[in-house]
Amino acid sequence: MRGEGLFTERAPNGRFQWQLKAMNGRVVAVSSSVHESSGDAERAFAELVALGPALVARITHVRDGLGWTWVVPGPRGNPLVKSSRAYERYATCQNAFRRFMALLARMSEAAEAAGAAATTTVTAATATAAAGGEGGS
Repeated sequence: MRGEGLFTERAPNGRFQWQLKAMNGRVVAVSSSVHESSGDAERAFAELVALGPALVARITHVRDGLGWTWVVPGPRGNPLVKSSRAYERYATCQNAFRRFMALLARMSEAAEAAGAAATTTVTAATATAAAGGEGGS
């Protein structure tokens, strides 16, 4: 399945997790925690997007095997988001986190643009209604 963006899926325990996919369909990052509903997972992702540039990764070596993973710790030390897989080289893992941050920034910009367009539409509709209301008085 191709397509960039946020996807939610049901975890084996019946709860929901989110995945962030790149344009080529590869999973870039996954939520560390599970949520009661798909909407809860999407809200958790929105909170992560709001943190944006403040996110810092902790890159660690995989305990059982070869490779490196990245994790973004939350305020209490619990992971907020993690890499979807282990990377063979430390530098490759660093680059994967950079790609995650770039994708997150693009999603944040798109959300802001959509919000601005919605506000403009509402404002235009309100102005039209007000103009129509004044003309009929």
